[in-house]
Amino acid sequence: MTTTLDTYRLLGRSGLRVSPLALGTMTFGTDWGWGSDKDESRRIFDAYLERGGNFVDTANQYTEGTAETLLGEFAAGRRDELVIATKYTAATRPGDPNSGGNHRKSMMRSVETSLRRLRTDHLDLLYLHAWDFTTPVEEVLRGLDDLVRSGKVLYAGISDTPAWQVSRMQAIADLRGWAPLVALQIEYSLAERTVERDLIPMAREMGLGVVPWSPLASGVLTGKYTRADLAAEVSGDPAGTRRNVAAANGSLTERALDIADVVGRVAAEMGAKPSQVALAWTLLDPAVTAPIVGARTLEQLEDNLGALELTFDPAHLAALDEASRVDLGFPHEFLKRPMPRRVMLGGVTIAPRA
Repeated sequence: MTTTLDTYRLLGRSGLRVSPLALGTMTFGTDWGWGSDKDESRRIFDAYLERGGNFVDTANQYTEGTAETLLGEFAAGRRDELVIATKYTAATRPGDPNSGGNHRKSMMRSVETSLRRLRTDHLDLLYLHAWDFTTPVEEVLRGLDDLVRSGKVLYAGISDTPAWQVSRMQAIADLRGWAPLVALQIEYSLAERTVERDLIPMAREMGLGVVPWSPLASGVLTGKYTRADLAAEVSGDPAGTRRNVAAANGSLTERALDIADVVGRVAAEMGAKPSQVALAWTLLDPAVTAPIVGARTLEQLEDNLGALELTFDPAHLAALDEASRVDLGFPHEFLKRPMPRRVMLGGVTIAPRA
């Protein structure tokens, strides 16, 4: 099924309308050694908006803050047209124990900094960037609710957090009348499908729109890497090269390269680019609202947007699924087996909920 950037989708349980592909800005700025300079970033931003795109994703520490600063400059005069999402959690001062994390001090300081950089009086969507395993959930939820009630944040989301914790937080927010979580940002691609075990079903049940990051597996699914790249040294620093980021993220693996080979074959048969096939596949899951595309050049953005025009046939979908399928594990595999189902249902057939 083909679509366009201006065929908008609702974000989770909210009434907020967003484009089916979000524009990522982790490539805005050259501070890490592999991003786009200001002029190219501007061309990417303008092209996305010209096609009807309105959903832009950033974070407090992308390219050391340059991404937010450039986005704020580019959005001048068009702020109200955009849905701007940013994140807090990342540490901003090495050695300072409170410059990062999920706690209230980190949250409030990060939001104020993001507002200044983005030249705005409110954030449309604020994500907790990654779970720190130390901050009480009530502290996080109350802080987010305070920001929503103050008008500095319109909607709350969460990223890179275990499914059991997110579902617990959503239940607490609902019971206490606090601002609910409306978006879940997680890694999801043909090379990373383990989120299909719990995170994606949880999001569907709890009313969070899924916003996948790295739908191209840090570029691995485009076919740009080979098995020779597996032997290169890996650093945990985002600065350096894109290959290093792919390896440090765990995206550059033998299995991912095998999947990329299949993506490449399917793309050739469809007359499409591998990046378009990989992106279009993520859009097939009804829980997914908008994968994030992060382009370093205008040409890459245009290629990625072509994913909206693809339609798969069953044979291609079967080939992609066969190459990338993961075992859902217990209890999911157990509950699908004939014996447990017979014990539970007594041989009766029950139609699934519409």
